[in-house]
Amino acid sequence: MSNAMGVRLVHNLTHPCDLIIDLAEGPQLARAVIAAHRRNHLQTARPVGWGREPATLIVTGWPVAYPCPVEFFLRCRARLAPGGCVAVLLPHGDVTLPVDVVVAAKRAGLAYLQHIVAADRPPRRGQQAQLAIHTDVLILTRSAMATGRADG
Repeated sequence: MSNAMGVRLVHNLTHPCDLIIDLAEGPQLARAVIAAHRRNHLQTARPVGWGREPATLIVTGWPVAYPCPVEFFLRCRARLAPGGCVAVLLPHGDVTLPVDVVVAAKRAGLAYLQHIVAADRPPRRGQQAQLAIHTDVLILTRSAMATGRADG
């Protein structure tokens, strides 16, 4: 994940008093959290120890260390505040991977919200656009509806 993507996720998906759980590799999200004056738990995707307070944003790389992706997303859903999001960083190139991730998330009660394709540099005016895509980010959300069902 680039520093710019970390900043975008933090600013677009959280407010200053919100908690962010960082399961991603690298310091990019931590830098964005500090710069935006947010609170965070820097964790690994281990089965225990994510704390007790509900988070507004959980950011993770993919694949996760869990044997079953649905179990991982169930754990994320349990830690999310209503309306909170899980941002899943996917390596670009496998066209079926986003579908597999969304299916697992839906089985855990999360809803698909957005797919972001991150390029390392924007196209320049007057030049043919050749984007070097390096990351896909899936944004999944916990419904704020009282029914508890995924709404997407």
